[in-house]
Amino acid sequence: MQTGTIVAIATAVVPQQGSVGIVRLSGVDAVAIARQIFKTPGRQEWESHRILYGYVRHPHTNLTIDEALLLVMLAPRSYTREDVVEIHSHGGIILVQQILQLCVECGAKVAEPGEFTLRAFLNGRIDLTQAESISDLVGALSPAAAQTAIAGLQGKLRQPIVRLRAEALDLLAEIEARIDFEEDLPPLDLVDVTANLRALATEIGRIAATADRGELLRSGLKVAILGQPNVGKSSLLNAWSRSDRAIVTPLPGTTRDVVESRLVVGGIPVQVLDTAGIRDTSDVVEQIGVARSRAAALAADLILLTIDAQIGWTEVETEIYREIANIPTIAVINKVDLVTTVPKLDLPTGISAVVETAAAVTSGTTAPNALGIDRLEAAILGIVAGGKLHAANIEIAINQRQAAALIRAQTALQQVLTTIESQLPLDFWTIDLREAIRALGEITGEEVTESVLDRIFSRFCIGK
Repeated sequence: MQTGTIVAIATAVVPQQGSVGIVRLSGVDAVAIARQIFKTPGRQEWESHRILYGYVRHPHTNLTIDEALLLVMLAPRSYTREDVVEIHSHGGIILVQQILQLCVECGAKVAEPGEFTLRAFLNGRIDLTQAESISDLVGALSPAAAQTAIAGLQGKLRQPIVRLRAEALDLLAEIEARIDFEEDLPPLDLVDVTANLRALATEIGRIAATADRGELLRSGLKVAILGQPNVGKSSLLNAWSRSDRAIVTPLPGTTRDVVESRLVVGGIPVQVLDTAGIRDTSDVVEQIGVARSRAAALAADLILLTIDAQIGWTEVETEIYREIANIPTIAVINKVDLVTTVPKLDLPTGISAVVETAAAVTSGTTAPNALGIDRLEAAILGIVAGGKLHAANIEIAINQRQAAALIRAQTALQQVLTTIESQLPLDFWTIDLREAIRALGEITGEEVTESVLDRIFSRFCIGK
């Protein structure tokens, strides 16, 4: 159990940007520390869930630091189920750091990353799936990611895991009862037990299948636009992002470095990288750009290999494709608005999809769907849906830690079925069934080690 009173800045500190800064205290001495540095004029009661007006002052010199508001939330009606005090001051670096320092001088300890949420977990206010959902919500890169995190925070992942674990515990109790009181109880119904075990394994597998979707929603998709110089890569980026992120000229080699834009496609965050045109060149700066393009391509999840409809597929595209053949690739036939007939190209069989675009039309009044951007996004989502993400319509989306525990639970249940088929004694059934129960308990935190907690909460921001 965590002890002592912790303090942290709970808002982002940006020079000359933040209008309000919040310093948060949690612990048995939170109110006492706040009383030392916060002075309220008049008769204001320090009651729970009331906002007080006053001044932050140095407890020894009585120097006024700021005019502020203070919010008291007494245990157990607080985020951590401890006494919590928040001081809402003017924003900026200096003020909030001064207030933080005053709290430390009065006895508080600066919080570790995620320590407030860790205390909420240890004090039983939330379970481990909800704690991880809080982290996901703070770091959400798209509305879909935020909604998935909210679903986890509301317990929509915890509920099925708790139910599945309870069902496994019921099965274990039935089996152990036969071991201890074999003569007093009727024999187990093997058909019923086997059916229940299979149903548990199937349900666990269904939830585990959301791991890839969860990873996409959390980290997003990295897409690299690749191709020869002057095929319209930068125009494609500008049309897609509806901005002039990349400089566009008729001159080959205009893009010398990787240009990034962030979009959301079908609820999935997408990081789009416009790369320098790949060609042999004696220009030292352009050589560096080409090298960076190749590196960006190899690190991408998806490649948009862009081809000029006026030129078609050439030996250069063949050479480029050899380097990226192991990465899903969409062939983008660009500048179709400049040809009367789009040529039929003899493309490699590994190309995932072919899309025609007219990104050479750079007018700001041109609708993206007229440029083929809608078809491009549909192709990207088609590749995503055609992979492992067959559970994309499920509201929840687990993370990799939860997926590993689910796979362990599913494997253990399958081993129980193998043990039953091998007609081994009941004692052997319980070994793997206990492992499945333990793995499910790790997801919600009912069975978890200190090292796992450290790993989870170290990824949180300080103040949360």
